[in-house]
Amino acid sequence: MKKYVDIYREELSKEVIPFWESHSKDDAYGGYFTCLDLEGNVYDTDKFVWLQARQAWMFSTFYNSLEANPNWKEMARHGIDFLENYGRDKNGDWYFSLDQRGNPLVQPYNIFSDCFAAMAFGAYYGISGEQRYAEIAKDTFWNILKRQDNPKGGYNKKYPGTRNLQNFALPMILSNLSMELEPILGKEEVSKITADIATLIITKFYDSQRGLVLENISEGGEFVDSFEGRLLNPGHAIEAMWFIMNIGLRNNDLVLVEKAEQIMYQQLEKGWDEKYGGIFYFLDAKGKPTEQLEWDRKLWWVHLETLVALAKTYAFNRSPKAKTWFEKVHEYTWNHFRDPKNGGEWYGYLDRRGELLLHLKGGKWKGCFHVPRALLEISRTLDTI
Repeated sequence: MKKYVDIYREELSKEVIPFWESHSKDDAYGGYFTCLDLEGNVYDTDKFVWLQARQAWMFSTFYNSLEANPNWKEMARHGIDFLENYGRDKNGDWYFSLDQRGNPLVQPYNIFSDCFAAMAFGAYYGISGEQRYAEIAKDTFWNILKRQDNPKGGYNKKYPGTRNLQNFALPMILSNLSMELEPILGKEEVSKITADIATLIITKFYDSQRGLVLENISEGGEFVDSFEGRLLNPGHAIEAMWFIMNIGLRNNDLVLVEKAEQIMYQQLEKGWDEKYGGIFYFLDAKGKPTEQLEWDRKLWWVHLETLVALAKTYAFNRSPKAKTWFEKVHEYTWNHFRDPKNGGEWYGYLDRRGELLLHLKGGKWKGCFHVPRALLEISRTLDTI
């Protein structure tokens, strides 16, 4: 497994980072372009706040974890300045999207803009030491917790009281975000938050009877037999499990790490496409037709997050099962999502058979995040062996 350290590290440093450095920076108005074609040409100039924040976090992390490269710090600052100037409304909620100049396009209905903004400002505080960035991160985080029972607020289109559901995405994000912000929030606060979230995920969202992590459960934590209640997102569940592993390792709770490992394998085995390879995007817990028409597509982030989880599992226990699965997923991922012709960033969207669907390297939902984060996490994790 040690051979993968150099493979992943070289891909990150020689291909992926240079792609975003060369093509994404908007020198005219600040922030980053994320809608980039195969060669890195800009095909749309709108700016999506969660992708702006993810990229600012990513370059802060490069600076902090790889090398104190002043160009990376400047790249991070470029996004942070744009977000600080244009990203929030008067209530401190972060917009979903802006035009190139920073004028709001879409209201702050999506709390994940806030989550990644908090993460970005926390990381930039870590490399700059400027207190105002810590305050923005902290204020945003507490605002997220205030909104967590109704994240979309006035933009929620659900009729209240009939089928109130808890969604998995926010607890999943908070399990990682709170750890990222520990230098700002403090050890005691993070211990409490992560303990509560880990319990919620392991005992409520994880349906032990079915061995599946559900995307939506009732307010009381029960299974709901509906499109939403039966929905599975293997990638979400697997990504969450490496977050839970990190919590367990932080607290020296090896039982929690092993539980997360067990659940991760269950989701991977359920989600793997035995006919064509790769991991399905969505599934139904009862095998019924899914509401999502894109259920059988293969997405870049699902496979990369799975590789991170498998690398962390192998580093934890040297499991032959983790090694076998890592090599299987690695082969599929590198053969299908990596672009050997144009270089740089990876493809994002394939059909079930593994054929390319969209000729892009970035867009509205894909930016400088999952590919570089996974390459960094995997190389660092396997380097500890």
